[in-house]
Amino acid sequence: MKITRVEATVHRLQIAVPLLRETIPWSIVFVRVETDAGITGYGLTGRIQKFATRELINREAAPLLIGKSALDHERLWHDLLRELNPRAQTGAWSSAVSAIDLAVWDIKGKSLATPVWRLLGGYRQRVEAYVTFGLLDYDRDQLVEVARMMVRDGHDKLKMVVGIAGGTDVREDAVRVRAVREAIGDGPDLMIDANYLFDLPRARELCRRVEPLGITWFEEPLHGNDARLLAELRRSTTIPISAGQNEGHKWRHLELLMHRAVDIIQPNVCWVGGYTEAVKVAHMAQALNVPVANGGGWPHHNAHLIAAVANGWRVEFHYLMWMTGMLIYKNPPVPERGWVTLPDAPGLGLEPNEEVLSDTLEA
Repeated sequence: MKITRVEATVHRLQIAVPLLRETIPWSIVFVRVETDAGITGYGLTGRIQKFATRELINREAAPLLIGKSALDHERLWHDLLRELNPRAQTGAWSSAVSAIDLAVWDIKGKSLATPVWRLLGGYRQRVEAYVTFGLLDYDRDQLVEVARMMVRDGHDKLKMVVGIAGGTDVREDAVRVRAVREAIGDGPDLMIDANYLFDLPRARELCRRVEPLGITWFEEPLHGNDARLLAELRRSTTIPISAGQNEGHKWRHLELLMHRAVDIIQPNVCWVGGYTEAVKVAHMAQALNVPVANGGGWPHHNAHLIAAVANGWRVEFHYLMWMTGMLIYKNPPVPERGWVTLPDAPGLGLEPNEEVLSDTLEA
């Protein structure tokens, strides 16, 4: 089965968010890989460097892929590495190869009439799901109200973003976390995510302030995912530390693991290099008894990885990316009472909504 066409397009969606009057724009790079067998695979990656990623796929990766077997995922991945990224840079290349690799695995699953989660390992079909609801756009009262809404809707695992004023107002962050915990009670899990915004002293201070609140994990607390400093923070708190969602290859994850910098590793298939690279990260982590949880959103793709491996734990339904998926796909899986069940449909089981995807962003 030969690849005949590869095309990347950029799309901007307007996402309505509870309690906010204005929609939030969210962009994606969507990839189609077509074959001479009439099977098309679909992949995507996120909004960072979206135009660079699109052009890299269309102008540099596509000519290398056309005419090659769509079933040889390992060979395709390493051909793209050797020709376009021989020194393992991240950024646009990692985003591009991620989207392509997802589409290749979608083709493989469709050709074998098997879902991707089963091809990757098939450990389970139903995985834990959590909802990232707590955006920095909310004021304190809105944050509490949305948290209560999520619990009423049956979600028992919630995550909120911290890093008020660029990570300089630890006191306000702690007040917001405490307000959410008091609003939802002790039952639901609560996670916090700093998106790289803290230096070590402020991250340590926030840990001290919220440690009594039963935080399930503190995600990417430090600038640049500095492995040395993450390890130091981890030793100074009882809150589990997680990181890795934006790392563009297995070698960066290896650094986090070997420094004992994290309790939970978080490769995201839309950035780390697709399933071909992400499953290697999961297996490295399994050898070190470290669980894998999805961070960075895109649940409809990452759920296949989490379901595939024995150390897979949770998949993130980040509200913005969750709703983006609901727009661009027809009837994708949704979380129900803290769990999501993956489809038995071949490949990724995701049917594009062509009406929505017909609106492309050129520049």
